[in-house]
Amino acid sequence: MRAPTGQQFSLSSVVDGKRLRATVTEVAAGLRELVYDGVDLVEPFAEDARPARAQGIVLAPWGGRVAGGDWRHEGAVQQLAITERDKGNASHGLLRFSPYRALEHTESRLVLAATIHPQTGWPFLLDTTVTYELADSGLVVTHEAVNVGTERAPWACGAHPYLAVGDTPAERLTLTVPAARVFNAVRQIPTDETLVDAMDAAAPDLRDGRRLAELDIDHNYAGLEFVDGVATSSLLDDAGRGAELWQDDAFGFTVVFTPREFPAASGPKHAAAVEPMSAPANALNSGIGLVWLEPGERWTGRWGIDPVGF
Repeated sequence: MRAPTGQQFSLSSVVDGKRLRATVTEVAAGLRELVYDGVDLVEPFAEDARPARAQGIVLAPWGGRVAGGDWRHEGAVQQLAITERDKGNASHGLLRFSPYRALEHTESRLVLAATIHPQTGWPFLLDTTVTYELADSGLVVTHEAVNVGTERAPWACGAHPYLAVGDTPAERLTLTVPAARVFNAVRQIPTDETLVDAMDAAAPDLRDGRRLAELDIDHNYAGLEFVDGVATSSLLDDAGRGAELWQDDAFGFTVVFTPREFPAASGPKHAAAVEPMSAPANALNSGIGLVWLEPGERWTGRWGIDPVGF
């Protein structure tokens, strides 16, 4: 049997005397498993399954959605393929179902590469890599993009991990995200930005932590607090055990998505996606967070997940 997500790459290391292991997929360079001392730190999915709701995948060359699939480049309308039929949007980039090729694979380090070729709505040529490495404190993920075409190209990316603390129920989990601002949205397309204090009913202030069981949100957060170059979110149980997700300042935004009926491997559950993003959704139209790479120019961003409290 061949896995729907292609080749499965295993990584293993020791952090604070306990085993940390990860499984990454060939398709979408997805994080299928991250397990510390026998406890899942992300929602896993089986090798013979497909990822649910963008579970663990890399989002490039944009994250979130492009409204209507339309955007303009040098005065010409670019029409991307509509991949979110119910809302009429182009969703989650161009590599969601693409295989990556392995450039390096050791016990604790994996480098995957994929090229984004010119296609409908995207007249650019980019080489991308994603590096997964199990370091001293946890998982480190490095994204790189190089414009190998002849004209400058837009770029944004993100990742879609669902944090977990094993099978701990939502009633006993606290989600914390250090974001002072959030985007209002229409049909999940960001409009204006506002302080979280003014949006508490629809997009709660998560800076001091909120019970996951109270949350039902899908919003782009901004205004992250960076300390020593990183912004840190967390999902912790009542004993303080869980996962800390950090992101460097190349990832200046976070999408928080808390579906109440997430199709987890163990059955429907209330889940928490904390998605590091270099730009909010619809950046190809708004320009917010969007980077323009000149021919030969390289972009790099990092994020990671550390086990804490074990």
